[in-house]
Amino acid sequence: MAEEQKNNPLHGVTLEKIVTDLQLHYGWEELGSLIRIDCFNNNQSIKSSLKFLRRMPWARKKVEDLFLSTFYK
Repeated sequence: MAEEQKNNPLHGVTLEKIVTDLQLHYGWEELGSLIRIDCFNNNQSIKSSLKFLRRMPWARKKVEDLFLSTFYK
């Protein structure tokens, strides 16, 4: 299993770290325009974002993809 994960840049990175790093890098307003989900545009908090993203795999995928394209070019 570890062999499969060694080239995965998200391995060992928590969803909280991903959201926090993106929020610090872009800010809520730009993050909300890049990924149009309510928790980035209205109820802006790390906690509400994590709750939403854990329930919505499609949204989590978008956030993870943005994280990778932002920090692992």
